[in-house]
Amino acid sequence: MSQAIQNKVALVTGANRGIGRAIVESFLAHGAKKVYLAVRNPESTTELAEKYGDKVVTLQADVSKTDSIAALAENAKDVDIVVNNAGILEVAGPLSDHAEEALDKELNVNVYGLIRVAKAFAPILEEKGQGAFVQLNSVASIKNFTDFTTYSASKAAAYSITQGLRDSFAPKGIQVLSVHPGPIATDMANKAGFEVADSVSTVAEGIVSSLENGDFHLFPDTMAKQFQAAYQSYSDAIITANLSE
Repeated sequence: MSQAIQNKVALVTGANRGIGRAIVESFLAHGAKKVYLAVRNPESTTELAEKYGDKVVTLQADVSKTDSIAALAENAKDVDIVVNNAGILEVAGPLSDHAEEALDKELNVNVYGLIRVAKAFAPILEEKGQGAFVQLNSVASIKNFTDFTTYSASKAAAYSITQGLRDSFAPKGIQVLSVHPGPIATDMANKAGFEVADSVSTVAEGIVSSLENGDFHLFPDTMAKQFQAAYQSYSDAIITANLSE
């Protein structure tokens, strides 16, 4: 399965800045017919709306709330490609005083948010009998980073669910892409204290290429490609292999 962006309708959560905004702009540059900008604050997409006109449609959405995501799907029934980009990071090690609180917040957005978005848009994609679901995970879904232990745990859970979505959607003709960036030049990277990070366009353009190639994994940037080199054989043998044979 593969998905070209040309003439497709896409939806991106967290579309107002960082990687989300870069995905919107890459999709439009590659010929997307329309992109829904799913954001908590609709005023945050004013610049994108002024730049792209009726090629973008802003919809209020909060992935931490089931009712909000259900309403989002009701207003975007023509979507072909769903990109679940919205996520949060709390700086918390395993023994931090606020570790439980941090993990609770991250699970609600990074994990339950993924489930909410996937469940809401599954009927739309299934009715079309094609399309794609893109999940922004992280290299932290594969390797724990001590100072970001709770974030790593939430992304590991999200990656596991993404694998389940791949198996659930495949018989219905829907591609699933799991994206695993390393440090990217965003507000989140700044919060995490990364001084060296790749451009957001690296991730966005990588998504376009991976959808066209029919990939399941994308390791888009410099650090991520180092992970890919070590992880690929395990992935081929375990993650994407048909172990039922």
